[in-house]
Amino acid sequence: MKFGKYLLGACMASAMSLGTVAQAADVIIGVPNWPSVRVTAHVLKVVLEDNLGIDVELQNGTNPVVFEAMDSGAMHVHPEVWLPNQINLNNKFVKEKGTVRQTPAGVAGDQAMCVTKDTAERTGIANLQDLTDPDMAKNFDTDGDGKGEIWIGAAGWASTNIEKIRAKSYGYAETMKLKEMDETLALAEVDNAVAQKKNIVFFCYTPHHMFALHKLVILKEPAHDPAKWKVIQPTDDPEWLEKSEAGVAWATAYLHIHYATSLETSQPAAAKMLHSVKLDTDTVSAMTYALVVEKQDPAEFAKKWVAENGAIVDTWLK
Repeated sequence: MKFGKYLLGACMASAMSLGTVAQAADVIIGVPNWPSVRVTAHVLKVVLEDNLGIDVELQNGTNPVVFEAMDSGAMHVHPEVWLPNQINLNNKFVKEKGTVRQTPAGVAGDQAMCVTKDTAERTGIANLQDLTDPDMAKNFDTDGDGKGEIWIGAAGWASTNIEKIRAKSYGYAETMKLKEMDETLALAEVDNAVAQKKNIVFFCYTPHHMFALHKLVILKEPAHDPAKWKVIQPTDDPEWLEKSEAGVAWATAYLHIHYATSLETSQPAAAKMLHSVKLDTDTVSAMTYALVVEKQDPAEFAKKWVAENGAIVDTWLK
């Protein structure tokens, strides 16, 4: 214990001798690992800094980490919460604890499973249920083990867990290998499959640039039925997969900015601006296209976008 006190004192003395103490940014934005959330984060950073004079920092983090950090005050903003994907986090921190605020305007999004148009024509696949047929599944077998492969999303995405539930519910968890991998690598596999005229099936969603790059076919499913959609996340129950069922299509998702309630006191102008942000599916898709396909630097793109869309930004600042 004495050594711990000595070490702490030495560290403090060292910091004082340097004459500097690290200062946290006024607003810290959490950034999970998909393109649209990253570009939205950079746009919000530019607007807050250039128009309100607020120092903003971006920090990477998974959805649960960002929500926990907003709860504690270590982070202040999540730029793109997918609902109902993160409904468990929304319920806990927005509805129950009241430490996080959901903004009113959401961007509409869709989630499904896709194949390329050529894949559909070669294999005849039209419905997601078709993947339960071992003969159909073999069309997507690239390693010769008798099972097809299907990308279900990246690790850490709530949708990835839900796709595991959907695979179990439909039955293709028995015929297909469920691949979790970084989205950049997964989309590179799509590009390669198109170039080499090979079959591929994968998780797809809007807003997203992939629909501008390739001709895709969304696999058909029974319409969403809330009575048949029982989704439990691993953070809520260790037996989440066994207790969950989701053998129907996704409901339309809505992407909302969330921010720490404490921001309304510490940075009220920032909270007011965030509460007023409105974007749409086409705009967010175009933004991600600029980053991922055109390889534009996100910080530079955000500055350019804000400068060219002053009328939109002005509505956020009223």
